[in-house]
Amino acid sequence: MSDNDQYVDPTPELFAAFKALDRETPILMLNMLRFRDQAAYPEGHAQAGKDLSGADAYQLYGKTSGPIFARVGGEIVWRGDYQTMVIGPQEEYWDTVFIARYPNAHAFLEMIADPDYKIAVVNRQAAVATSRLIRFGEKAGGAGFGG
Repeated sequence: MSDNDQYVDPTPELFAAFKALDRETPILMLNMLRFRDQAAYPEGHAQAGKDLSGADAYQLYGKTSGPIFARVGGEIVWRGDYQTMVIGPQEEYWDTVFIARYPNAHAFLEMIADPDYKIAVVNRQAAVATSRLIRFGEKAGGAGFGG
């Protein structure tokens, strides 16, 4: 198993750090995802054994989790197509990158605790080979890099 195989779900320590931060202000979640060639569902799952790519499984995740994401006030505020690494390891690339905005951390926690989301997230887990999920607070934009 490579080091990247462990970056599909948060560790208890990292999730505790997330929960320890302010829960009242809007949050932005940077999502960077690399898909498996073949989706890897747990044995016995309805999708197990079907010929689904990781990208296909992630589409199922989006379809099944989307209504929950919208109900808690989530929105995709930016999405981009990976082109090339400018600074960083050349072997690190992403199939999809986006920023999700939540009205606050309570909304994110409500989403992931939802029973229907817990069913939907199996598609994400089957789809993703490795990922990065990074929480940011909001700041005003501007013309320069400082601030």
